Amino acid sequence: MESVKYLLDESRIPKAWYNVASDLPQPASPPLHPGTLQPIGPDDLAPIFPMSLILQEVSQEREIEIPTPVRDVYRQWRPTPLFRARRWEKLLDTPARIYYKYEGVSPAGSHKPNTAVPQAFYNKEAGTKRLATETGAGQWGSSLAMACAFFGIECKVFMVRVSYDQKPYRRALMETFGASVTASPSTETEAGRSILAEHPDSRGSLGIAISEAVEVAARDADTKYSLGSVLNHVLLHQTVIGLETLEQMKMAGDYPEILVGCTGGGSNFAGIAFPFIGRNLRGQASTRVVAVEPSACPSLTRGRFAYDFGDTARLTPLVKMHTLGSSFIPPGIHAGGLRYHGMAPLVSHLLDIGAIEATNVQQLEAFAAGVNFARAEGIVPAPEANHAVAGALAEALKCKQEGVSRSILFNLCGHGHFDMQAYIDYNAGKLQNYEYPDEEIAMALAGLPPVGAA
Repeated sequence: MESVKYLLDESRIPKAWYNVASDLPQPASPPLHPGTLQPIGPDDLAPIFPMSLILQEVSQEREIEIPTPVRDVYRQWRPTPLFRARRWEKLLDTPARIYYKYEGVSPAGSHKPNTAVPQAFYNKEAGTKRLATETGAGQWGSSLAMACAFFGIECKVFMVRVSYDQKPYRRALMETFGASVTASPSTETEAGRSILAEHPDSRGSLGIAISEAVEVAARDADTKYSLGSVLNHVLLHQTVIGLETLEQMKMAGDYPEILVGCTGGGSNFAGIAFPFIGRNLRGQASTRVVAVEPSACPSLTRGRFAYDFGDTARLTPLVKMHTLGSSFIPPGIHAGGLRYHGMAPLVSHLLDIGAIEATNVQQLEAFAAGVNFARAEGIVPAPEANHAVAGALAEALKCKQEGVSRSILFNLCGHGHFDMQAYIDYNAGKLQNYEYPDEEIAMALAGLPPVGAA
């Protein structure tokens, strides 16, 4: 394991986030009001977001300055290291040069604080007293709970029931930071009660948990909603990852020919990939970019590119994205946070215009890759990150088969220290692959709003 990293000083942390919207050859489709089906304006989002984040959501500026208080918090773990995986290269007997950016060094053990911190900061500036959110694997809930503690804001987390049961230590971490954590669907909201009335044993979904968090924010003037993925401003904040990596690759004297990232809602993928995609779009490079998702929740590879709601109760605006339908309930596999029914609109748009590729891997393939990586590099990846590891492994073996040396970069978005039950189940042979049935995807897609049916 060979590290390519900066000295930990403020001058090495990017001073501005990168906005890929500024370089798109054609703009992404705008969000629509669920009632009028017309493009929404800033005032439509004001009940749940502070205006500073709304303006970032619709911005076309290439660079948006990172506030000093946010960079001051970033300094606790940023810049994160870039490693050359020489031991893994040797184990695989591949001529490929494999690099990985490691986001597991953050206090929450993942990339999620990169956006949790600015969201808490901007809400504090706007006078918000409490933030309501959802979390799947718990990485986002942990990160927002920490950020709220830093800026003196209350935090309410609706945690998807299957993860609430699978990951008690993530829940304990959130509560240690001072957050209130509730299993979703819950009896605390109309959206939760409605789901439980129809499905008393519901495992939950991110779509349901989003509905509960948005409902709480909408009914309380002192509460705003915070999202850990999907939306433009969230992806914007994560680009600190790729911006650092660009500079670190220069230090390594190399440049990625292939970039791989795992995708669920799109935040960590966008974080590592968008700055490199921007260089592609400006004609400065030609990196091949591959998004890897779970076969059990395949929004990019089997979903439809259409307008859909971001939540199950249909409280959110309509966004055009690759979707499996807002009523989609993913299986209880150990894919971590990669279980959302839709993909970030910007990531979806990039796939639609051919700027990126997408593939999916099965659960057992992902864990096999993660174990293989851990035994060479000494880092146990989070279940989400295993999908990126599997994608990088496939590309490295392709280099071996072809006898070609290529530079491969992937984002190791978090460690698996809170997810060891998944590894216990994998090592015991208890995990199984799951291919989501075509007929169930078709049923969920049949419920798309009319504007998204074309």
